[in-house]
Amino acid sequence: MKKEILEKYAELLVKTGIALKPGQPVVVTANVDIEDFVAMVVEECYRDGASRVVVNWTSEAINRISLKEGKKEELARVLPFEEAMEAWKSDELPALLWLDSDDPDGMNGIDASKAAFIRKEKNKVLYPYRERRENKYSWLIAGVASKAWAKKVFPDLPVDEAVEKLWEAILFTSRALDGNGIANWDVHDKNLKKKCEYLNSLRLKKLHYTSSNGTDLTVGLIPGVIFEGGGEMTLTNIYCQPNIPSEECFTSPMRGEAEGIVYSAKPLSYAGQLITDFWVKFEKGKAVDVGAKTGEEALRSILSLDEGSAYLGECALVPYDSPINNTGILFYDTLFDENAACHLALGRGFTNLYPDFEKYTEEELHSFGINKSSSHVDFMIGSKDLNIVGTTEDGREVAIFKDGNWAF
Repeated sequence: MKKEILEKYAELLVKTGIALKPGQPVVVTANVDIEDFVAMVVEECYRDGASRVVVNWTSEAINRISLKEGKKEELARVLPFEEAMEAWKSDELPALLWLDSDDPDGMNGIDASKAAFIRKEKNKVLYPYRERRENKYSWLIAGVASKAWAKKVFPDLPVDEAVEKLWEAILFTSRALDGNGIANWDVHDKNLKKKCEYLNSLRLKKLHYTSSNGTDLTVGLIPGVIFEGGGEMTLTNIYCQPNIPSEECFTSPMRGEAEGIVYSAKPLSYAGQLITDFWVKFEKGKAVDVGAKTGEEALRSILSLDEGSAYLGECALVPYDSPINNTGILFYDTLFDENAACHLALGRGFTNLYPDFEKYTEEELHSFGINKSSSHVDFMIGSKDLNIVGTTEDGREVAIFKDGNWAF
């Protein structure tokens, strides 16, 4: 990929994505295999006035060895510098940028229950810091092509060609392939807001999902909680774009109000393991049973991360005829595949969707029905014939989706 196009992409991520303000620190999380692009992002951050850029390097190879050889109790222990970093982020509110290049098969064969235990124990210490900074900082998740990821998506191509093809797909779906990502994203953001305005005008109280694959799920909504899409405003008055790409209009449903069964439409890559052909059954809002062709242990581990991890935190509406789905590419990556079609999420809901959320504490917002959890796991359910019917507060039924796409 041409260096000039990648530099423009880095500019999109910094200027529009995290919307960096002069004097603000930045924390970049990235795998060691994408150092060249990380350097472009760091340079762009400093050009835009970052006071300090800290790179949190990760390595799937090392993480794999640690999970395989290390004792789970020791790996679950939060070290002083880890807690100090979370405390610093909660005090200083740096912009957080996660550059996603994970190998979808990077953790195949690793004990999912061991990995889940480690996440669960660490979150007991670290999650309160995250909750303290909730809605106050700008953040972004964006994709970067890596060799391992590219070979998973394009297994029949030589490595260099596969990486080039993946870069093209990432930039196309991020509206940045022509080098005009910032202007393109401004137009796209406005279009998403128009969809959300209509959805919010309906004052929906529940959604009913049905599909020929067996999906038959009813989800209750919280009175007044809005649908959001595209950018969001932080309590520190920064308008950022949390996901690039993004095609969704989403809301947080009422905890405890989900009944029925839903079937996956695409594989879920979770913690380096691939979960395929799966289903989730809900009773009184809780996921009470699951099944999968592959990765069922990893899927079940999601439900036991904490008290809220088995409840829904998000309902996201994405047309089947979306730019990402129309590429015909299965990315094996949640950021991209969730924006190819409708999805749900188990775990944490979005407190900033509640009316005048800034007037309430986090605990009060959760008490209104927004699910509380340290995890948030999206999974894709949008099929070609998915229908969604909404019921309004005054009892009217309104078609939201028809045969996988918007009905309005």
